[in-house]
Amino acid sequence: MASFSGYNPQSHSPSPSAPPMPNPQAPSSSQPHYSQPPHWHGSSYGHSSFPPGTHPDVIRSFQMVDRDRSGYIDEIELQQALSSGYQRFSLRTIRLLMFLFKNPSSPLGIGPNEFAALWSCLGQWRAIFERFDRDRSGKIDSMELKDALYSLGYAVPPSVLQVLISKYDDRSGRRVELNFDSFVECGMIVKGLTEKFKEKDPRYTGSATLTYDAFLSMIIPFLVA
Repeated sequence: MASFSGYNPQSHSPSPSAPPMPNPQAPSSSQPHYSQPPHWHGSSYGHSSFPPGTHPDVIRSFQMVDRDRSGYIDEIELQQALSSGYQRFSLRTIRLLMFLFKNPSSPLGIGPNEFAALWSCLGQWRAIFERFDRDRSGKIDSMELKDALYSLGYAVPPSVLQVLISKYDDRSGRRVELNFDSFVECGMIVKGLTEKFKEKDPRYTGSATLTYDAFLSMIIPFLVA
């Protein structure tokens, strides 16, 4: 029996004041940094298409790095594409995003549909980051991270939170602070593992029975992504 106290089984949705966090497999047409142009109906591209309402700048970011015009981009191309709208992400974070957003039936990489969903999701993480970066330093500390995750319904225990941010400790003795890249990585790990746990706890009891194989299959991808 595995128990997880990091989410409230009776209140498993993000708080009303927080931006909704999309399911990686359910692309959203909303875009974080651009207003939606009226009557934009999307664009066909490669073997897939962008969702209706996708902003032209998002499409352009994808097309600029898809140099072979395959309709899919790999992790290096995704890193380049996101750097046009956000700060540069580490390959570790990029690989995690690839794991979470890549369509399992499309082994070639991230397609237009997944890219639009990923871009929208990052915009919502950016809004949360800026909301809890109260001193506008461009970084958030462990308490701000705790508050940010709690606003989404993830009550991460202090001991788990410490383990989560310890990987960013440069051993200088200074307080650990996360930039947006590290914040996204932490947030997506917590969100992703919580969603995996909920699959085993459909009644939201806060407990689930897992086999050893199922446990490893749940955890390992987040460690090696």
